[in-house]
Amino acid sequence: MISKIKNDLPSSIVVFLVALPLCLGVALASGAPLLAGLISGIIGGIIVGAISGSPSCVSGPAAGLTAVVLSSITQLGSFEVFLSALVIAGALQLIMGLARAGFIANYIPSNIIKGLLAAIGIILIMKQIPHAVGFDRDAEGDFAFLQLDGTNTLSELLLLPRFFSMGSIIISMLSIAVLVFWDLTPMRKIKFFPASLCVVLLGVGLNYLFGVVNPSLSIAQNHLVKLPEVSLSHLSDVLHFPSLAAFANYKVWVVGFTVAVVASIETLLNLEAVDNLDTHKRESPPNRELIAQGFGNMVAGMIGGIPVTSVVVRGSVNVYAGAQSKASTILHGVLLLMSILVLTPFLNTIPLAALAAILLVTGYKLTKISLFKEMYKKGWNQFIPFVVTIVAIVFTDLLIGILIGLAVSIFFILRSNFKNPFILEKQKLHVNETIRLELSTQVSFLNRASIKATLWGIAENSKVIIDASNCDFIDQDIQELISDFKTVVAVEKNIELNIIGLKKEYELTDHVQFVNVLDKKTQENLTPNDIMGILKAGNERFVSGNGIHKYLHQQIDATSTEQYPMAVVLGCIDSRTSPELIFDLGIGDILSTRVAGNIVSPEVIGSLELACSEIRAKLIVVMGHSNCGAVSSAVSNLKKGNIGYVTSKIRPAVHAVLSQHRDRKEWEKEITIQNIKNSVDEIIQNSEILSDMISRREVGIVAAYYDTETGRVSFYQYEMKAMGMELQNI
Repeated sequence: MISKIKNDLPSSIVVFLVALPLCLGVALASGAPLLAGLISGIIGGIIVGAISGSPSCVSGPAAGLTAVVLSSITQLGSFEVFLSALVIAGALQLIMGLARAGFIANYIPSNIIKGLLAAIGIILIMKQIPHAVGFDRDAEGDFAFLQLDGTNTLSELLLLPRFFSMGSIIISMLSIAVLVFWDLTPMRKIKFFPASLCVVLLGVGLNYLFGVVNPSLSIAQNHLVKLPEVSLSHLSDVLHFPSLAAFANYKVWVVGFTVAVVASIETLLNLEAVDNLDTHKRESPPNRELIAQGFGNMVAGMIGGIPVTSVVVRGSVNVYAGAQSKASTILHGVLLLMSILVLTPFLNTIPLAALAAILLVTGYKLTKISLFKEMYKKGWNQFIPFVVTIVAIVFTDLLIGILIGLAVSIFFILRSNFKNPFILEKQKLHVNETIRLELSTQVSFLNRASIKATLWGIAENSKVIIDASNCDFIDQDIQELISDFKTVVAVEKNIELNIIGLKKEYELTDHVQFVNVLDKKTQENLTPNDIMGILKAGNERFVSGNGIHKYLHQQIDATSTEQYPMAVVLGCIDSRTSPELIFDLGIGDILSTRVAGNIVSPEVIGSLELACSEIRAKLIVVMGHSNCGAVSSAVSNLKKGNIGYVTSKIRPAVHAVLSQHRDRKEWEKEITIQNIKNSVDEIIQNSEILSDMISRREVGIVAAYYDTETGRVSFYQYEMKAMGMELQNI
């Protein structure tokens, strides 16, 4: 706790110094009494800060509501009547929080949030440049592009050369230098004395020095903080209270509802934005924030404040000042209260140029070039809404800009959804090519055109699978489209169609015309070389992780009464070498015989003969693997129980390889491959049936070595020679 206070206390001072002129400026821009802005700043810090669950967000008078407040006061006729509407707005926000309406924050795209932060950064820079050079005609809290004095943000910048104050420029430039290079000095280690506080004291000291040494550089009173004098004995004379009679006026309720909605949206946006800046990436509870804002606005309405929301400027300053908990927010509210009571004389000596320097550096941190590069790399779908949000906020105001940015973002989301309602891929299993269309989780009428163009463009005599297994919702329009394709287009084009994964509540039902399993005709047409190609391609898919969808349930039905496998695999019993997996094959594609060390016995040979001569498999694969326990046992000459029979079959390969004195890792692989070769030789020598079929090239025989580290299979083919068999890598 103490460690957090070390960070929170100095952070609260910095936030207080920034918030003070902003409170006054927002009140001025809203057409409300100046004290109303300070009252709302105090409420936002102490009351909202205490109830809120956000560790970083700071609440206060809402710059985004200045136009709403100004027009509402004019419409309702007096500030007291507006306060009644503010009480209603607070009560509505409280109800929204209790009704858990804060979930809206979860649906704000990140590119909009980052656009909001960047826009606030740009606005801070553009709005604070005049204050940094001593031209303070614009109210400090007016962030709108079109200003109350009839100018705009850009036109005011063009007027700057006429109104330069050299004293303000010196203070702002030195202040920026202190803020930029502070972390390179030993002062950074003093937690209770942050750079921002140093800047404020520097500004006050330099201005005093200017008055003594060179009065021409001294900053005029209208370029300093202007805090109104408040007397405790006459406090009731300056406070305003809501009009009780106004609660019967329906216009007051309309204004209250408007303020509640706008303030809540702005709060949730700013809350999400400040959370985005948090170095610890803590998540603030949005519903609790609405409750806190509701209480705050009810109190503000009762004692003469203006609407309160969470504020990005204060929150970002709080984060960059190093705040660790909401104690910083509460303490900044306490300091605002003290400023009214006892600190007015000192605070009115602070140059606005010093505060402008703090906000200029904060603005730069919010809108760094690296942020634009990051968003550009994410693609146009992210970058364009991001840029549009920035431009819209800069040239309008926060709320309108956000709405424009959201509209553009929604357009890109719909456009992306229109283009990508499915995954389309062509799969070749055995000798047949299948077109597979996998529907996304949500398929609406917006996707109709792209799905229709794809289905209607499929060539004649194709095999098509429409897979809705992962689909949570299919619009009625899409169901009708698929039905038309099934009953008309597919029939006319002789397209074999499977529709699977449909839910019971849909009008459509699953429809299966074919199953991708080997049939008799395909088995007869395959050659050993064709099968080798299929196995190699399957292993490549296995290694890359891009396996074909098997639809095993349908394959079970299709192979329940008959089978037409293309190959037989004699493999080891190792758990890492399941042939169906490493060759990415389905049910019924291969016969699998497994025995430790892939050794040969009469039973194994009989099984291979049955597979090739009766079941008509066209290829024999004898497959060993790396890190084989049977090979290791043979090297150790393990003979316990019946294991000795297995190791004795492998020992000839051990003797043949160890005689070459290779290192262990190399000779283990060599022993495995030599053992595979010995097994192939034994099959040929002990089976007249298989030897005859291989010599007539009706059946092929290959060796395979499976690498358990990579998942890759290397193949070795045996060719008949006059004197026997020869091993060749293929």
